[in-house]
Amino acid sequence: MPAKVCDSVMLPLVEAQLIRRSQGKAPETIQDRLIAEEPLEIRLNDEPIAVLMRTPGDDIALAVGFLFSEGILSDPGQVLSAAHCRDPENLEAANIVRVLAQDPDLQATEQARRRVYASSSCGLCGKTTLDSVRLLCPSIKAMKPISAELLLGLPARMRLEQKLFEDTGALHAAGLFSNTGELIAAREDIGRHNACDKILGTMALREQWPLSDRILVLSGRASFEMVQKAAMAGIGAVVAVSAPSSLAVDLARELGLTLVGFVRQSSLNVYSGTVTD
Repeated sequence: MPAKVCDSVMLPLVEAQLIRRSQGKAPETIQDRLIAEEPLEIRLNDEPIAVLMRTPGDDIALAVGFLFSEGILSDPGQVLSAAHCRDPENLEAANIVRVLAQDPDLQATEQARRRVYASSSCGLCGKTTLDSVRLLCPSIKAMKPISAELLLGLPARMRLEQKLFEDTGALHAAGLFSNTGELIAAREDIGRHNACDKILGTMALREQWPLSDRILVLSGRASFEMVQKAAMAGIGAVVAVSAPSSLAVDLARELGLTLVGFVRQSSLNVYSGTVTD
């Protein structure tokens, strides 16, 4: 990781709490392990941009990935430094990341502040949003046809990296694979969009951008927002364990991105792109 990046601040990931459990007999008091959830404030050149609810860890990558997936930054060379704020008088400094960058896209910055691109749970203005994303995202290099056999094995390989999920059962995951099925990076977070941004930020900090000929694997559904993030990174294929939304399919087809859902042990659905038998 470049010297300009500092990610030394670490908050607890898991908290133990006493709970009451009933399993068809008299309730008992046990100790349960709960995943931590904390707000993260992202500052760009000392200006607050967004507050995300996240699982602590990989905060620098999350902040940088958010700026890239929102179109605020587009080249790793723009990042001058990224670090947690160091303020002894502010106990919440561990929840603030400051990214210094040159020539950010001011229009995209303002859109991120206003949250123009709402999540699918909030509703979207379909055509306007699709047009905006198409204008913002880089050209996507179409993936060569991918074999179903390769895709079917990816979620299980990512699951091996989901250590916190095994411990708490409360996390989403995203994994980035090569077009031959090699795992490049995997990240977990209480928010599926955060897990994706942690991947994107990790790759941007490695100065590997855009992510052409890469496959993004999601542990849950493929919403519009997740396909949008993949598109902003130039990723050619999104593979989800669950279903995509209709707008996610529209966007994938509009941009020529391969989108596959309901990837289970022996079956999958192809919504966009080409998958071979």
